[in-house]
Amino acid sequence: MAQKRGSKEDKRSFFVDMGGTTMSNNADAQSGTRYYLAVGFWMGAWYLTSLCTLFMNKIILSTPGGDKYVLGVTQMSMTAMLGAVKVYGFSGGSSQPKGATSEYSTFRRDMFLVGMMRGVTVILGLISLSHVAVSFTETVKSSAPLFTVLFAYLILGQTTPWQVMIALIPVMLGLAVSSATEISFDRIGFFAAIGNNIVDCVQNVFSKKLLNALTPVQLQFYTSCAAAVIQLPMILYTVGPQLLGKGESIDRAMMQMLFIDGLSFHAQSVTAYYTMSLLSPVSQSVANTLKRALLIVLSIIYFQNEVGVYNILGVTIVIIGVFSYNYTRRIFQ
Repeated sequence: MAQKRGSKEDKRSFFVDMGGTTMSNNADAQSGTRYYLAVGFWMGAWYLTSLCTLFMNKIILSTPGGDKYVLGVTQMSMTAMLGAVKVYGFSGGSSQPKGATSEYSTFRRDMFLVGMMRGVTVILGLISLSHVAVSFTETVKSSAPLFTVLFAYLILGQTTPWQVMIALIPVMLGLAVSSATEISFDRIGFFAAIGNNIVDCVQNVFSKKLLNALTPVQLQFYTSCAAAVIQLPMILYTVGPQLLGKGESIDRAMMQMLFIDGLSFHAQSVTAYYTMSLLSPVSQSVANTLKRALLIVLSIIYFQNEVGVYNILGVTIVIIGVFSYNYTRRIFQ
């Protein structure tokens, strides 16, 4: 049977032959628009949940009865439970997690190590917040590229070009200026923030190797479970007396704040993962730097921290140094 002129097939062939390029460009434009909308949504959610978690941490630790160890245990426990829902809940428990198979012989050891590091970073970060201003803690954390370069060489054997190393000098200089002029400077808070940076960088570098055997969602879940188990002695030490009626009980307002903080901490981890899945490592690093700069400014405004001219100068030098590092690394590495 002959095909009628003007049929759908004729029209489709016409558009493919005569306007195929235009249709392809339109499709690419629509795909690009969806991509940027997704990046904007997840990055915005990541920034918002990071802000909520950081501010809730400081508020809880500044409230009478707020305990950094209880807060850390709450965060790890809630993200482990919610992670279990993500890993097992949506599949009805029928899917075997990739990392739990016999092919991954060092699974328990690796989860123990990364879980221990996750638990330590949370506690060190909270100790730092309990001793110094939020803005200073975030400034110290901005020096992470220094430790990333070091441990990437020690663990992965990755070498860094000298041009990139030179770009890190402003980071060290700005951190020194900011530390020397910080009004709320405290040795415990400073070294806790430095320790948080070191352990977090080791954890991130080591986690890259584990992603060869685990999906990011599984890695987040298993390490959260391991961290919660490792923190079990801390749970018994801090919460045990309260359960036995021998310690000061946690009031309802504090329990509500802990619950909200735990949800926000989990959401921060999830949104960071989705943002990472859409961006290149360099773009992710730049986005993280922007986030820290925003958190520093907003924390100074919200908590009304006293800052001097040299302190502001030091923070600015650190941020510029991190941007310089990211730009130089993109060119030479």
